[in-house]
Amino acid sequence: MKKGLRLGRFFGIEVNIDWSLLLIFFLITWNLSTGFGSMHEDWSTALRWGTAVVAAILFFASVLMHELAHSLVARSQGLPVRRITLFLFGGVSNIQREPPSPTAEFLITIVGPLTSILLGFIFIAISGIPTDTLLASADASMNVLKGLGPIPTLLLWLGPINILLGLFNLVPGFPLDGGRIVRSILWAITDNLRRATRVASYLGQGIAWLMIGTGFAMVFGIQVPFFGTGLISGLWLAFIGWFLHSAASRSYQQVVIRDILEDVPVSRMMRNDAPTVSPDTTIRNLVHDHIMRTDEHSFPVIETGKLVGLVTLDDVRAVSRDSWDAKTIRDIMTPKEELIVVEEDEDAADALDKLRQRDFRQLPVLRGSEMAGLLRRRDIIKWLQLHSDLVNA
Repeated sequence: MKKGLRLGRFFGIEVNIDWSLLLIFFLITWNLSTGFGSMHEDWSTALRWGTAVVAAILFFASVLMHELAHSLVARSQGLPVRRITLFLFGGVSNIQREPPSPTAEFLITIVGPLTSILLGFIFIAISGIPTDTLLASADASMNVLKGLGPIPTLLLWLGPINILLGLFNLVPGFPLDGGRIVRSILWAITDNLRRATRVASYLGQGIAWLMIGTGFAMVFGIQVPFFGTGLISGLWLAFIGWFLHSAASRSYQQVVIRDILEDVPVSRMMRNDAPTVSPDTTIRNLVHDHIMRTDEHSFPVIETGKLVGLVTLDDVRAVSRDSWDAKTIRDIMTPKEELIVVEEDEDAADALDKLRQRDFRQLPVLRGSEMAGLLRRRDIIKWLQLHSDLVNA
């Protein structure tokens, strides 16, 4: 099930908004309205909040441009990009595969921070405030800022925040952009993506623990250069560190999994003797003769030797029990045209990507137009358990 809202498509890429974005949107808006009020005491409440809302919207539009830059360069390198999701910590591009080379990864990665930094300087430039004014003493620059209208004020907030966003992403903590740049360099040196990912992941986890420790130090009143002190700021920094640590560990595991499954054909792990059913079987017979007598959750539907659909336990649950005798499998199955299928000689790594994309438990496996077997998520998990060295990595 998808969480959040679909914003639309940009350059053919679906853009979604996760519900967690609403929390950070409110916090940014509230913080800005307070800041604008202290700087511009003559502004009305409506003007303060209105300027804050516009600034927050433009900030997340800037984050979207950052992610679009990643995605468009990824597509130019032959990588499919399914969607971009804006969420609590900014945004993430759902690039379907690892880059084909260290150079491709470097190009895909570096364009994001450069886009944010460039946007920052553009916002500052169009604000119309001379650079020497901004670099003057704190009192002098504050006097200038107090006399600005709403548009220059929000532009002068958007400029530095985008530059800061770009620089933060260059922190060498995998899977931040800086960490991916480090991985691309290590990959080029070692010619081993898995080893480069492991080192970059350890570096990312180390930086994450440093952020967590710094955050808790701030909570207990210690003044940290640049970050300051305070309960909210400290907890927020620790939370970001925790998220980075989890993401670094997960990213390395994904590379290991793909490394294990790559070049392994689906036929090596699919179930050849998957029980099949006829489309004219009643739902009651499906339940009593098939579902209750096996541990299967899905059944390929075969007619005259050809795959015509797939029926699952969830399809049965959606039908009233009173209709079990009147309805057949044909009435509730997912037809073949709507199924995601794989060929028996397809890479298991690509098959796993398909399972994840739609959150499926199984995929029908074809040999030409004929049914060859059924690949279940648990079959892949069993293969990984037998061949994985994740525990020892």
